Amino acid sequence: MARSQRGSTHLSSTINMRAGAYSSTPQADVLSRDLIILEKGRKRGMEEVTANCHGGLDAIGPNGLGFSGPQKIIIDTDPGIDDTMAILMAFQTCEVEVLGLTTIFGNVATEDATRNALLLCELAGRPNIPVAEGSFVPLKGGKPRVADFVHGKDGLGNTFLPPPKTNKVEKSASEFLVEKVSEYPGEVSVLALGPLTNVALAIKRDSTFASKVKKLIVLGGSFFALGNVNPAAEANIYGDPEAADIVFTSGADIVVVGINITTQVKLTDDDLLEMRQSGGKNCEVLGEMCKSYRDWHVKSDGVYGIFPHDPVSFVALVRPDLFKYKTGVVRVETQGICAGHTLMDQGLKKWNSSNPWSGYSPIAVAWTVNVEEVKNYIKNVLMKP
Repeated sequence: MARSQRGSTHLSSTINMRAGAYSSTPQADVLSRDLIILEKGRKRGMEEVTANCHGGLDAIGPNGLGFSGPQKIIIDTDPGIDDTMAILMAFQTCEVEVLGLTTIFGNVATEDATRNALLLCELAGRPNIPVAEGSFVPLKGGKPRVADFVHGKDGLGNTFLPPPKTNKVEKSASEFLVEKVSEYPGEVSVLALGPLTNVALAIKRDSTFASKVKKLIVLGGSFFALGNVNPAAEANIYGDPEAADIVFTSGADIVVVGINITTQVKLTDDDLLEMRQSGGKNCEVLGEMCKSYRDWHVKSDGVYGIFPHDPVSFVALVRPDLFKYKTGVVRVETQGICAGHTLMDQGLKKWNSSNPWSGYSPIAVAWTVNVEEVKNYIKNVLMKP
């Protein structure tokens, strides 16, 4: 029996068993509903996994040009509700070929990120996508920062879906990154949606990694704007500032999308309702996940909706034309009250002497965004039936 069939059979049995065992309680109604939503998504994912490639949005490349073929990507992720949205977007477009997922702490602990990554592959009907588990701690060690107060104890909005049937691969995340980038030099881009520990470990493991990776698209930092952990730092960079500084000074071709960009794009309550009622392949389960995420945004930011940080970063990968960029050397503060702060030398001044920014390759930082086009792109992909 194929892995996807085994996963579906396992889930169906779980639904029947749990729903039958707890059918007399209100909590069981919620559990049964969520399990049925997940089963529906998995079945539709398996049936439609190749259907995206035969027209519609995916037959058209950026700026309406003909689509010439997918770009190979690895998603380094800490799922996470907005990670979930970005991962499902990747699986629902032929503009990318997902070679694998690598996991990291951030929104959840690393082991929970691995569980969620496997679960999302099954939900999308892609159970054969390899998932490689990453580091459990930042480069300098210590207890990682975990944002379960934002994404729920399970990282998926406290939906507590059944565990995946599939298993992670034996290779570590950094080993997997190095292997795939070496297998396809100059062809593989990495979409990094969490702290950059795994990418930094790949750079340390293979001195040629930075030159062989096609592009690194990083969600992280806050440029000339407030952070979201404290006034100085954004969560992904704050989670491992040493790793971020290694990556940003590695010489790789890097595009950074900071929260000064992602917070300009909002999915309002009306947008979330429209998506949930759209019949989109995974919009029901996403709607369940987004309930607590939306409530946290109201409490934290006064926003009646959500900031889709990770989906915006995915759009930067597939539709870079919807952003404008500035280039410069970026360094990361690794200690003190400003640990995790990203500071860019825009090249506006000639310095009289060398400084910590001197001698490093510039990277591209997203500076402006076409808000409506990015928002529409996210909705259109996620609402595809």
